[in-house]
Amino acid sequence: MTSLIPDISVFVLMLARISAFFVTMPIFSYRTLPAQHRIAFSFLLTWMMVYTVDVQPFVIDGAYILLVVKEVMVGLLLGFVAYMIISAVQVAGGFIDFQMGFAIANVIDPQTGVQSPLIGQYLYTFALLLLLSLNGHHLILDGIFYSYEFIPLDSAMIQFAQEPLVEMIIKSFNTVFIIALQLSMPVVATLFLVDVALGIVARTVPQFNIFVVGFPIKIAVSFIVLVISMTIMMVVIQDLFHYMFQTMRGVMDWLGAER
Repeated sequence: MTSLIPDISVFVLMLARISAFFVTMPIFSYRTLPAQHRIAFSFLLTWMMVYTVDVQPFVIDGAYILLVVKEVMVGLLLGFVAYMIISAVQVAGGFIDFQMGFAIANVIDPQTGVQSPLIGQYLYTFALLLLLSLNGHHLILDGIFYSYEFIPLDSAMIQFAQEPLVEMIIKSFNTVFIIALQLSMPVVATLFLVDVALGIVARTVPQFNIFVVGFPIKIAVSFIVLVISMTIMMVVIQDLFHYMFQTMRGVMDWLGAER
């Protein structure tokens, strides 16, 4: 019969990875979720998962402290990778804001506490709602659950600076900008054509005050294109979610493989 009280050494190791994962992962790391709730959820999730891990109790010594540091770094890295990829939506909004003329009108994102572009925050809110509607938060929690199969608690120290892992993170960072460009391309390309048309009008009719008329025209055209292309953007964002889960799986493969 399994004891209801888990071994404290195993519990602390699992709590270190899960709580560190909640610090950087999307949705659960936002300021709108109180810290007390995140801590309580980390304890509850650790309590449910500790009975699924078949590992012997650890001796609390200097090596155990290094294992705790390793677990914290693993949780931070997995959460950072997920957050980095989903932030492509905000990067796309920044591209759109720059073309619309909204780049100077940043707002404070209540979820992260940093300045965010207007359209980027608008698209990011839709992306989070889509992630929740697709049960993506469940898949993110599944990722931290199955990470113990790839990266066991009793595994040796992990070389986080191994070259293939660093190259994978760099390629993922590059892919984030490519996906952001794909998301913003309909609006950015349309505004480029609008700028060309306004430039032609300014050259042919010098008396026409193009700076006064051009700004509201670009804003109106941007919103029209956003409404038309919103469905396509949601499809690209779904592909972004798939890429996020694949990247998390790849990172766990590289961290857990013995090389």
